[in-house]
Amino acid sequence: MKCFERLVKAHITASLPTILDPYQFAYGPKRSTDDAIAAALHLCLAHLENKNSHVRMLFIDFSSAFNTVIPQHLVNKLSAVGISTSLCNWLLDFLTNRPQMVRVGKNSSETTIINTGVPQGCVLSPLLFTLMTHDFCARFTSNHIIKFADDTTVVGLISDDDDSAYREEVHQLINWCDRNNLQLNVNKTKEITVDFRKQHPTHTPLTINGSAVESVKSTTFLGVHITDDLTWTTNTTSLVKKAQTCLHFLRRMRRADLPTSALTTFYRGAIESILTSSLSVWHGSCSAADKKALQRVVRTAEKIIRSPQPTIQDLYTSHCSKRAIKDTTHPAHKLFALLPSGLRNSFFPQAIRLLNTMKKIP
Repeated sequence: MKCFERLVKAHITASLPTILDPYQFAYGPKRSTDDAIAAALHLCLAHLENKNSHVRMLFIDFSSAFNTVIPQHLVNKLSAVGISTSLCNWLLDFLTNRPQMVRVGKNSSETTIINTGVPQGCVLSPLLFTLMTHDFCARFTSNHIIKFADDTTVVGLISDDDDSAYREEVHQLINWCDRNNLQLNVNKTKEITVDFRKQHPTHTPLTINGSAVESVKSTTFLGVHITDDLTWTTNTTSLVKKAQTCLHFLRRMRRADLPTSALTTFYRGAIESILTSSLSVWHGSCSAADKKALQRVVRTAEKIIRSPQPTIQDLYTSHCSKRAIKDTTHPAHKLFALLPSGLRNSFFPQAIRLLNTMKKIP
């Protein structure tokens, strides 16, 4: 069945317009969590260069997002973007009248028929959910909605302490969720306010469904720790702790006299992958102390493996080179300009200035 779902997924993807929502970064070609994080941070930093400005970021959590999709609503949206009637009917049949039961040992529950939601674990489910939410975009030019599947972030670019557009955007989001049977988990929804002004007023918290949204100094966004001062010590400290835990298993493998090739494979799959998580987003602007802490883990692994490994700086350069791809539909495409040869891209001065700004943030 999953093989057939892959065929249907390819057919749906080929039938869609070139781009539905440029700020939906999930399950698209040449898109990843790095793009979503970088887009959100770039919007913040570009706006904070303006006088008397600050940014509010709302990290939204949905309650059982995949399980609350109404198939008929989904099919109507698919039909509106050009999916054929026959394929819409097949999807409706695929999502409705699904028998479900629970088995524990030799005991089984009664069979229940499910007519809502997209089943988790299916190949089509993530794509169908992103298509369900494609029509939810920012109504105001000062706001941006960054999406990665069901991870949604509202970025409000506020000037002169006028956050009325931002609050109205959140209100529109709540109404959209009510119409589409999605429930916001207010207890897990967090907000971060980025304000570098020396003297700034107290920011009134948001209220959703009668409950105040918690304002925090740090939260996790797509696996990366985002703080209200946009520094990366919290993130790198977390990565170092995770990587150091895996060094214990590397030492045990060394004592078992495993070959160097096996140790290197384990290191790159279990340790290096942790240290380089979203590396292209944060490494360029993290402090020298944070970079040394990361490199210490690499040096420890080299002593255990007894073989040199790529430095974090080299990996960062490699990751950035891979990110600089020619994709006119990418939101960050406008930050690049062709070199005089016309063959390769270079950063606009604006992007370089923003990177330097991040390095200067205390």
